Amino acid sequence: MPPFLHRFLGATIAGLTAIGLSAAAEPTALGTEACLPCHAEQASRWRGSHHDLAMGEASEAMVRGDFDEASFIAHGITSTFFRRDGRYFVRTDGPDGALTDYRIRYTFGWWPLQQYLIAFPGGRLQALGIAWDSRSAELGGQRWFHLYAEEEGMDHRHPLHWTGREQTWNHQCADCHSTGLRKGYDLATDRYDTTWSDINVACEACHGPGSDHVEQARAAEIHGPQAWRPGKGLAVRLTAHDEGHWSLDPQAGVPVRSVPLTDRTEIEICARCHARRGPIHASERPGAPMTDHYRPALLEAGLYHADGQIQDEVFEYGSFIQSRMYRAGVTCADCHDPHSLELVAPGNALCTRCHQIQRYDTPTHHHHPPASTGAACVACHMPQRRYMQVDDRADHSLRIPRPDLTVRLGTPNACNQCHAERSAQWAADALAEWRGPVRWLPAHFGEILHAGRHGQVDAGQELWELALDNTQPGIARATALTLLSDLPDGTRLNDRLDDLAALLADPDPLVRAAAVRRLEVVDPASRLRFGLPLLEDPVRLVRLDAALTLASLLRLDPPEAVRVRLAAGVSAYRAAQRVVGDRPESHHNLGLIETAIGDIRAAEAAYRDALRLAPDFAPAYVNLADLYRLGGQDDQGEQVLRQGIAAVPDDPDLHYALGLLYARTNRLAAAVEALTQAARLAPERPRLADVHALALEELERQLRQSGSRRE
Repeated sequence: MPPFLHRFLGATIAGLTAIGLSAAAEPTALGTEACLPCHAEQASRWRGSHHDLAMGEASEAMVRGDFDEASFIAHGITSTFFRRDGRYFVRTDGPDGALTDYRIRYTFGWWPLQQYLIAFPGGRLQALGIAWDSRSAELGGQRWFHLYAEEEGMDHRHPLHWTGREQTWNHQCADCHSTGLRKGYDLATDRYDTTWSDINVACEACHGPGSDHVEQARAAEIHGPQAWRPGKGLAVRLTAHDEGHWSLDPQAGVPVRSVPLTDRTEIEICARCHARRGPIHASERPGAPMTDHYRPALLEAGLYHADGQIQDEVFEYGSFIQSRMYRAGVTCADCHDPHSLELVAPGNALCTRCHQIQRYDTPTHHHHPPASTGAACVACHMPQRRYMQVDDRADHSLRIPRPDLTVRLGTPNACNQCHAERSAQWAADALAEWRGPVRWLPAHFGEILHAGRHGQVDAGQELWELALDNTQPGIARATALTLLSDLPDGTRLNDRLDDLAALLADPDPLVRAAAVRRLEVVDPASRLRFGLPLLEDPVRLVRLDAALTLASLLRLDPPEAVRVRLAAGVSAYRAAQRVVGDRPESHHNLGLIETAIGDIRAAEAAYRDALRLAPDFAPAYVNLADLYRLGGQDDQGEQVLRQGIAAVPDDPDLHYALGLLYARTNRLAAAVEALTQAARLAPERPRLADVHALALEELERQLRQSGSRRE
C-alpha cells in the first residue's frame, strides 16, 4: 500500500475513533473519496457514468441546458433561462401563477434529459417541469421541452405543476439519485431536513457504509491479510456474479451457468431504484431483500399491460422478474458493467456471448436482412417505450413477440411497433408461418389476467390456477390473487383454504403477501389460524400485510399471547406508513388500520392529517365520512363529502358515497342525482351504474306509490 494511502486510512480511522466509532459500532458512510485510493480502476469506470452524474450542484461542469437568455413557451407561459453572478436562474410561473425568478440549485440526471431542482420553503426541492433534451441535435435534442406537454390545464393549480407535492424531490426522486439519503421529514411542521452522504449514486449506495471496510484495510496493512474479517467489513459483497460463468451446453444447445445462482442480492440491490415501488422501512439494511424495505408494484392495470409488458413508468425490475433469464440465473451484471453501467458488449454480440450465433444471429431465426433494425435481438425481445417525452426504455421481460395476444387482448407487440402500417393479424400470421405447423405458442398468463381485469364470469377458476402454478412468474401469480378480490367467486374461500395454505408458504414473498391479503374475507377463526404465523415471516412486506389483514381481530378480545403478537404487528404497520409520512396515502392507510382495530379517534386524526397535507385527496374524505357513518353521525359525514366534492368535483367515489348517504337517510331523489353523477364520471365501472339503476328504480317505485295514494 502506498504511504499516502496509509496516511489517508490512518487519518480516516483516527477521525472515526474521535467520534466514538470502531469495528463494533454501527458502520457509517464515509463518502466516495474514501474509496478512490484503493479502488481506482472501478472508480475510473464509475466516473462520468449516469450514476456519477445522477445529481450535482448547478455548475458549469454539470449544467447542460441553454441558460443564455433562452426562452421557451409552454401552456401559455414564457419561461426564460439566464445566468446572474455565475449562478443559473429561470423566470417562470410560481405557485400563485406569477412569473418569478428562481435560482437553479441542482442538476438532476444527465442523458437523455436533464431536470433542474429549485429550493422552496420547508426544505423542499422542486423539480422544474421544463427539462433540457440532452440528445444530439440530429436526434431532435439540444432544446428545452415540457415534460407534460400534452397535459391539459397545466397551470399552477394543476396537481402535476412543478411547484406541487407531486414534484417534490425529497419524496419522489431523492433516495434513488443520492447516496445515504435521510429524508428528515417532520409531520407537525410539514418540513424537510434532507441530507445525504454523497450527492450522487456512489459506491456506498450499492456496497453499504464503508467505515468498517476502511478500518479493516488499515489493519490489513499493519498485520497482514489475516486481519481481514469475513465480508471485509462490507454490508454487501457482490460476488455471486464472479463465482459463476455461462457456457453452452453442447447437447441441449442452450446456455447454462457453471454454478447455480442462489443469491439474488445483486438484482435486489439494483431493484431498489430500478423498480416501481413504495418504501416500507426507514433504515435500509444493505443487502437485505428488496421486499424487506419496499413494496414492488404488481402487474396492475395502468402500470403494466395484461401480459406483463411495461405500460407506465415502471422501470426494469417488474418486467425482468417475469423473464426466463431471471429464472435461469441471469443477473444485471451479466449484461451491464456495474460501475460504468455500459453494456458489456455491443449489439447482438451481447446476446451471442451466451446464445449460439449460428442459431440465433441469422435470418433463419430473425427473418430480417442482416444488420437491419429487425435483425437486432433487442428489437424483437426488448421493445422500447418512450417516457418523459424523450427517454426510450427497453422492456426487460425478454419475451417472444406475441402479436396473437394483440389480436385477442389488445396488448402491444414488437412486430407492429416497427410495422405500424400492418395489422396485428398480419404479424400473427407471419410468425405462425415462420414457426411452422409443429411449433405451437404456449398459453400465456396475460389471457388470464385480462379476464380477471374485465371481470369475466369464468375468470375466478383460472386466476386460482395461475396463482398455484409455480412455473409462472411470482409477480403474475401475486397479481392473480389480487384480482380475485374483484370477482364474486373470488371471495368464496371455504373450498380453497388448502390452496391458500400452500400459497401462504410459497417461496416467493410477493405471492405470500398477496395470499395473506386474501384472508380478509374468511371467518375470524380461519383468518387467525392461517394468518398468525405470517406475523413472523422472514420478509417485512409479508409481515405488514399479515398485520393489516389480522388487525380487526384485536376487537374480538383474543388470548393475551395472540393480542401481544397482533399489537406488535399493528405497531410495525404504523411505523411502515410513517416512513412516507409526507404523503397523504400514508395517513389514509393509518386511518384504515385504526378503524380496523376500533380506535375511532386515531382514525379520524389520520384522515385529517391526510387532508391537511393534500386537500384534494379524495379517498380520505370518503373514508372519514364512512367513519362518521359507523358512529351514527351521517350529518358530519355529509359535510365532509360536500367539502370533498368542492375540492375534487370530478371524483366519482365522492359522489357515490354521497349518493349512498342520501339513500340511507331516505333522500332518494338526491341519492339518484348523486349516483347519476358518479356513474357519468366513471362509465368504465359497472358497479356504479348498477347501484344508480337500483336507486332510480326504487325512486320510481316510491313515486308510483305516492301517486296512487293521492288518487
